[in-house]
Amino acid sequence: MTAKRPTQPPSPTGRRAMPAAAGRLGDAGQSAVEQRFLHPGQHYVTRRPAVLSTLLGSCVSVCLYDPIARVIGMNHFLLATRHPASEPVLQSDAGRYGMGAMELLINDMLKHGAKRAQLRAKAFGGGNVLATRLSDLPDRFSIGKINVEFVRRYLDNDGIPLVAHHLGGDFGRQIRFDSSDFSVYMRRVPIKSAQRIAAEEKQYFERELRQRDKPASGTVEFW
Repeated sequence: MTAKRPTQPPSPTGRRAMPAAAGRLGDAGQSAVEQRFLHPGQHYVTRRPAVLSTLLGSCVSVCLYDPIARVIGMNHFLLATRHPASEPVLQSDAGRYGMGAMELLINDMLKHGAKRAQLRAKAFGGGNVLATRLSDLPDRFSIGKINVEFVRRYLDNDGIPLVAHHLGGDFGRQIRFDSSDFSVYMRRVPIKSAQRIAAEEKQYFERELRQRDKPASGTVEFW
């Protein structure tokens, strides 16, 4: 992969923004670097050279990596809830969905050869972007804040070190996760420029609420 030359001032995480790219990149004689963009509700894991990217508003992304097995993975999810939980976030319905999203990512990492004890995490997102565009939310209720709390508590409970993070705030984020050195490059997206992010997250939020509220069909047996 060609050397990255900083053209912008460093972000608050100490990283520098990286120009957008798509597809596979590679010079002659070098292995191609896979470019993968994640939408809300998706996750991706690989042990090949890759750059994983996404756009975040109130959603969060956890960038996981095993520096020894050189496996990386990223998810992009949102805890869909209309009300501040009266119970701990990990025990709420929305929290259980978030735990499922995290376990999908972790299990896929293990299938690719990562070791749970070697996992490290970087987390981004959880901005107060979506709440300003949903009129039925209670005053001062931030969906992003609930997502930030979930990520912190989940990683702490699971014993996965959170080695870097940029969470919360009143703006969106563009992130790019580079497998070559496990760096995450971040660029702030001002809230007035985040209409695309908010629109996609609003659709995702409402779809997840409908799915969760749908009555179960058939007979359920517990074993």
